[in-house]
Amino acid sequence: MLILLPVFLLSLTALVLLIFHLVRPAFKYPWIMALGGALAAFVSTILWQVDLPVTISLPAWQPGIIFHYSPTWLADGTSWAYSLALTALSLAIILTSVARREEASMPWAGTLLLTALGILSVAAGDPLTLLLAWTAIDLSELFTMLRSTEGEEQNRSVIVAFAVRLVGTGFLIGAIAIGSTPGTPLTYANINVSAGVFMLVSAALRLGVFPLHLPYRKENVLRRGFGTSLRLISAAASLIVLARIPSGALTSLWTPYLILLTSLTALFAAWMWVRSSDEILGRPFWILGLASLAIASTLFSGPTGSIGWGITLVLSGGLIFLFSARQRTIIWVSLLGLWGLFSLPFSPSATAWIPDQGISLFFLLPLFLAQGLFITGFIRHALHPGETSLESQDLWVRIFYPAGLLILAALSLTLGLWGWEGSRQVGLWWGMLPVSMLASGAFILMQKGVGRKPSRVARWSDVVQSAVLDQTFNSVVRFLERLASLITSTLEGEGGIFWSILLLVLILSLLSAGGGQ
Repeated sequence: MLILLPVFLLSLTALVLLIFHLVRPAFKYPWIMALGGALAAFVSTILWQVDLPVTISLPAWQPGIIFHYSPTWLADGTSWAYSLALTALSLAIILTSVARREEASMPWAGTLLLTALGILSVAAGDPLTLLLAWTAIDLSELFTMLRSTEGEEQNRSVIVAFAVRLVGTGFLIGAIAIGSTPGTPLTYANINVSAGVFMLVSAALRLGVFPLHLPYRKENVLRRGFGTSLRLISAAASLIVLARIPSGALTSLWTPYLILLTSLTALFAAWMWVRSSDEILGRPFWILGLASLAIASTLFSGPTGSIGWGITLVLSGGLIFLFSARQRTIIWVSLLGLWGLFSLPFSPSATAWIPDQGISLFFLLPLFLAQGLFITGFIRHALHPGETSLESQDLWVRIFYPAGLLILAALSLTLGLWGWEGSRQVGLWWGMLPVSMLASGAFILMQKGVGRKPSRVARWSDVVQSAVLDQTFNSVVRFLERLASLITSTLEGEGGIFWSILLLVLILSLLSAGGGQ
């Protein structure tokens, strides 16, 4: 039960916060309650190390002839590293919220609930459990975005983003259909290597890597706290599937071409990250770019190569996105986020470029360039003035705020040495040399004014209109609207009762047929 303990603590705390928000809106101590729940979840996740690996399953669902599997969760080095990063992110969001003057308990409750769903995703022991967790996260994001956006065009972009993720979920269902073996439990260990490509495409679609697409034209108004948790937790939940791909499943003649395609996406995202006027506007490109590096690393080094980039996406990303109150004396804390980006020995991303698939190192050159640009952009955004000054804050704020940032930085330093199976590696140590040279050159050019001012295309509303993709999904949405209208008019007509009974009989017959197989 230790696996689900942080999920229980996070969910319980979020529920209590919601109750107090509804019953006693004037409750004075929601921040302390949210901090206690996040801290307890973080500590309980650390305790997973007492007994790894371990699997836990819920009781069998009824009726057994229909539901052959029950949700299962696996605590191993991979799920532990991701879960620890997610709970650290939620704890950092609560701690740093004091500098942002956040007082509403609803965003904190939402952050804790999203973290619980994120843990259920990264610790899923089989693809079916992951599907359930993905669905819960996607619906949460859909409702949140629809509530925070205005206008038909923005709402349509939210629906399109949700539809793309559903297509990615469909590819995972295809992986289940192809990779499962009759008579054996459906776990990641038993899934067939033929499902590897479907799992890769599933993650790529959900993350927007290929085909290249941008989920939202405008960022969520919930910028620093809840917005950060919404973006990073959803990305981590999709990235976990890369680490579960069967070993050797991606060895193909097409692999080098997929690496080149992914490199183009990484280069585009890295350039837009550097050119963004601030880190929040650049956040979608950070996620897109780090996800591209994770997929390229999976193709180049095998499934474990993606874990380091996934951890860096959450920890270094959370560090820079929560760094809103600036003070000269704590600049070094934010720059610790560079540790995961350099692929230094014993860093989380040290395993990223270890050759494992027999692919030439030549394919790493565009990836090194993208990596260098991400480092340049990270430094540039960290040195910005920020939204507020920490010197003007109260003493207790000047204590809690850096503590939240330090948790993310310290965990990034720790997980490279003590994380998942395959961490604590020297890696491709010489790769840091071209990356450092490229990052230094790009930073010098930025300081001299080359590309310092963000261009018009750096605005979120003007980036890659994805006209073909939008038109395709808009056509699908209009078709579904007409289909729904036809069904509604049919059921509301004189023969509505007859058609309802007929549909019910068909559904029951399909369920009984599936249970009899």
